[in-house]
Amino acid sequence: MPQYLCPLCQTPLNQSDKTFRCVNNHCFDLAKEGYVNLLPVQHKKSKQPGDNKAMVRARREFLEQGFYQPLIDKLTALQRHYLPVNQAYNLLDAGCGEGYYTHQHKTENNHVYGVDIAKEAVKIAAKKYRNCHFSVGTLSQLPFANDFFSWVVSIYAPILDAEFNRVLSSGGYLITVTPAENHLHELKAVIYQQAQQHDMEKSPISSLELIAQERLNYQMDFANSQQVLDLLAMTPFAFKASNEGLAKLKALPSFSCQADFDIRVYKKPQ
Repeated sequence: MPQYLCPLCQTPLNQSDKTFRCVNNHCFDLAKEGYVNLLPVQHKKSKQPGDNKAMVRARREFLEQGFYQPLIDKLTALQRHYLPVNQAYNLLDAGCGEGYYTHQHKTENNHVYGVDIAKEAVKIAAKKYRNCHFSVGTLSQLPFANDFFSWVVSIYAPILDAEFNRVLSSGGYLITVTPAENHLHELKAVIYQQAQQHDMEKSPISSLELIAQERLNYQMDFANSQQVLDLLAMTPFAFKASNEGLAKLKALPSFSCQADFDIRVYKKPQ
C-alpha cells in the first residue's frame, strides 16, 4: 500500500478502499486510472500546470520508438550498481511525466513512486504502469515523509536541493539527468538563428556529495519528419519555433541530431 503525507497538514495519509485520509480528515480519492491527486488548488500556479495533452502525447510517441533507450540502459545500470538487487527500498521518479522512465526502475524488491504536476501525464502513467504508485503533486513540497527514499531520479525536471535532501534516507542516492553541451544542437540550429550550447557549469545541488558524473552522447537518426516534430513538441523550445522553422522540419525527408546527456550521481552522507 502506498505511503503518502497529506499535502495540507503533512500528517500521514491512511488508505481505506479508494480514499486517502489524514487525522485531520483531509481526503483525497484514488482516481479510476489508479493515481491520487495530492495537488491542492492553493498549491497551483495555473489552472492546468505542467505539460498539456499535446506535449504528453508527443513525448509518448517519441519515447516509445526507443530513441532514448541508451539513457534508460545507463540509469538502470547505475541503479543495479549502487543498490543490491535483493534489497528492499523506496524509489522516486521526481517529475515522472507519463511514467516511461519510472516503470523501468521497478524490481521485485522495491516500491516505485512517480510524482508530477501534470495531471494528464500522471493519468496516462497510472493507467499503463500498474506496478508503480503515481500521484499528482508539486516537487517543491513532496507528499512523503523525511528519509523515505533510497533512490531519487530527476530527468529533465526541476532539481530542488533541500526537498530532495529531505526525502532521501541516510546513504541514499540522487541521480540527475540534464542536457549536456550539444544536446539536440542540430534541431536547435533549425529553430534558432544562432543555436547556443547548453551550460553545464550550473550545479543546483550543494547539500549532497557528487560521487560520479558521466556524459552520454550518441546520434539519433530519424526516418521521417513526424518523429522530429514529436521530439520538438516535448522540448521547451517548441514554443519559440517560427513558422519558417516548422516548415523546414516538415519538409525534411530524414534528419539526424545528437542526444547529449549529463548524468550526475549524488549521495547523502550517512
